Amino acid sequence: MSKLSTVARRLVIGQPFRSDRLGHTLLPKRIALPVFASDAMSSVAYAPEEIFLVLSVAGLSAYALTPWIGVAVAFVMIVVVASYRQNVHAYPSGGGDYEIATTNLGPTAGLTVASALLVDYVLTVAVSVSAAMSNIGSAVPFVAQHKVAVAVIAILLLMAMNLRGVRESGIAFAIPTYAFIIGIFGMLCLGLFRILVLGDEIRAESADFEMHAESGDVLGFALIFLVARAFSSGCAALTGVEAISNGVPAFRKPKSRNAATTLLLLGGISVTLLMGIIVLAEKTHVQIVDDPATQLAGAPADYHQKTLVAQLAQAVFGNFHAGFVVITIVTALILILAANTAFNGFPVLGSILAQDSYLPRQLHTRGDRLAFSNGILFLAGVAITFVVLFRAEVTALIQLYIIGVFVSFTLSQTGMVRHWTRHLKTETDPALRRTMMRSRVVNAVGLVCTGSVLVVVLATKFVAGAWIAVLAMAVLFALMKLIHRHYAAVSLELADVPGDADDIVLPSRNHTLVLVSKLHLPTMRALAYARATRPDTLEAITVSVDDAETRELVHRWQGSDISVPLKVIASPYREITRPVLDYVKRVSKESPRTVVTVFIPEYVVGHWWEHILHNQSALRLKTRLLFEPNVMVTSVPWQLTSSERRRKLGPTSAPGDTRRGFVD
Repeated sequence: MSKLSTVARRLVIGQPFRSDRLGHTLLPKRIALPVFASDAMSSVAYAPEEIFLVLSVAGLSAYALTPWIGVAVAFVMIVVVASYRQNVHAYPSGGGDYEIATTNLGPTAGLTVASALLVDYVLTVAVSVSAAMSNIGSAVPFVAQHKVAVAVIAILLLMAMNLRGVRESGIAFAIPTYAFIIGIFGMLCLGLFRILVLGDEIRAESADFEMHAESGDVLGFALIFLVARAFSSGCAALTGVEAISNGVPAFRKPKSRNAATTLLLLGGISVTLLMGIIVLAEKTHVQIVDDPATQLAGAPADYHQKTLVAQLAQAVFGNFHAGFVVITIVTALILILAANTAFNGFPVLGSILAQDSYLPRQLHTRGDRLAFSNGILFLAGVAITFVVLFRAEVTALIQLYIIGVFVSFTLSQTGMVRHWTRHLKTETDPALRRTMMRSRVVNAVGLVCTGSVLVVVLATKFVAGAWIAVLAMAVLFALMKLIHRHYAAVSLELADVPGDADDIVLPSRNHTLVLVSKLHLPTMRALAYARATRPDTLEAITVSVDDAETRELVHRWQGSDISVPLKVIASPYREITRPVLDYVKRVSKESPRTVVTVFIPEYVVGHWWEHILHNQSALRLKTRLLFEPNVMVTSVPWQLTSSERRRKLGPTSAPGDTRRGFVD
C-alpha cells in the first residue's frame, strides 16, 4: 500500500527536492510575471464583459457609459499598483497585506485581511476556471454542455502542476500567458487598424440584433445604482495585484525591486488590454446580455451567445478562422492558469498564518517539491466545491468575488499610511523624509480609492450574493481565533517554566500490565520486554470473551514455565476495551502515585488488506488509554513475514533468542 502510494506520488509530483534546493526554485521576473500576474491580466477577458452585461439591463443606450466606467476602473488599477509598489519595498517578507495590517493596525485587522484574502483566493480559482469553460464553450459546444465536470478536471490538473513546485509550474504557465498577451494585443491592433486607418466596417455577430432592456427606462437613482454595479463588476480586473506582495519571497534577489518591477509590468499590460477590449467592443457594436432569448430580438432560435472576446476575435479575423481559434484557446488557457495566482498566494499566506498559530500547523509544512502541499490540496478542494455548487456560472460566482480583495486593499493602505506616519516621527534625514512623505501620499490616495470601491461593491452586490463571501470571511475569522486560542492554551500548559521540574511528583511504583490474547510468540516478546523494565509489579491480563478459549489459555499458562501471574477479566458483554480500561482505572485509583504501564503486542503486516485483519482492537485500546492520566502505553511490534522489515532483512536471530521465545 505504501509503495503504491509512493509510486503514484512520484508520477504526479516527481522526485522530492532536498531542503537546500529551495534557492533554486526562486523566480526571475520573466517567470514571476505569468506566475503571479496571470490573474490580473486574465481578468480583462471577463471584467469588460461583466460591465457590458450589467449595463444591458438598461438597454443599448447605457453602453455609451462603458468607456467612462473602463477609465474609472483603469484609474483605480493604476493607483493600486502604485500603492503596492510601496508595500513590497516596505514589507518584502511575503506577509503582504496580512503582515502590514497586523503590524500597523493590530492582530484583529490582520486576521480580517487574512480571512478576506483566503476566501478571495478560493473564488479566484472558481471564477477563473469557470470563465475559461465559458470561453472554450464558445468554440466547443461539448464543453459548454459539461462545463462543471471539465472545470473540476482543470482544477485538479492545476493542483497537480503546483504540487510539482513553483518554478516548474511557472515555466509551464509562461508560454500560455505570453501567448495570451501577444494574441490579444495582436487582435486589438489589427481590429483598430482596420477600423481607424483602413476604414473597414467591422461588426460583431450580435451587432445586428435589437436589444431590449430588462426593466424599461432606467433613470435617476436606478441608473446611478446600475452604473455603480457595472463599475464594481469591472473592478474584478484588479484581483491578483495583492498576490505579488504575498509572493515576494519567491522572487530572485533583489526581491523587492524585482517584485515592484513585475507590478509595474502587470499594471501597464492590464490597463492597456482592458481599455483596448472596451474600445474595440464599442467599435464593433458587440451586444452581451443576460438572457439572449428574450433580450435580443432577431437572434436565431438556436443562438448561442459567445463571450465578448470570442465575438471580437470572430469579427476582427473574419474568414480567417484560425485566428478566432487561437484567441479562444489562449484566452481559455490563461483563464485556467489565472487560478495559479491563488495556488501560489493561498499556500504562502496559509503557511504564515499557521506559523502564527491561526491555522493548523500542517499548512506550514513543505512537501516533497518544496511547495506547501497541504495548502494547495485544501485550496483545490474548496474551489471545486464552489464550482459544483454554482454550476460554474461566472455571473453567479462574480457576485461573491472581489469583496475580499478590496477589504484587504483598504486595510492594507490604511496600515501603510500609519506605517509612514510612524516612521516620519523618528526619521531626520531630509531625503528619506521626502521619500516617505511621497509614499504616504500614494498610499493615502490608494486608501481613498479602494475604500470607495469597497463601499460601492458592498452596496451593489451584497444582496446579489456577496453576503455569502462576507459570511465565509466571518466564519473563517472566528475559526482562526479559536485555533489560535487552542494553540495558546496548549503552549501555556506545556510551558517549561524554571522551577517547575522540582514540583513534578515522581511515581512511587511502576505497575506493569501485559495484554494477552493467546500464548504465542508476540506475547512472549511482550513479557520479556516488560521484565526488562524492572517494574515493581508485573501482571499479565486477558479479557474473557469466550469461556472455552479462556479456559484453554489458563490451562496452557499454568502448564508453562512463565512466572508472571495471569489475571482473567470477565466481560459478559464480550467487550475488550472497556474491561481493560476499568481495570487500569482501578489500579490507578488504589495508588494515585503509581504509574501504570500497559504493554500491547501488535502485528506488523506488509499488505494493505492485512491491516483490516489485524491490529484493530489494539488500535482502539491504545487510543482510549492515551486519555487516561498516569498511564503509559508501549507497543511491542511483532513483524510478520509479509512486513517490509522482514522482506528487506530476512530471518535473523541472535544468540539466546529461541530460549527467550523471540523466534521459533
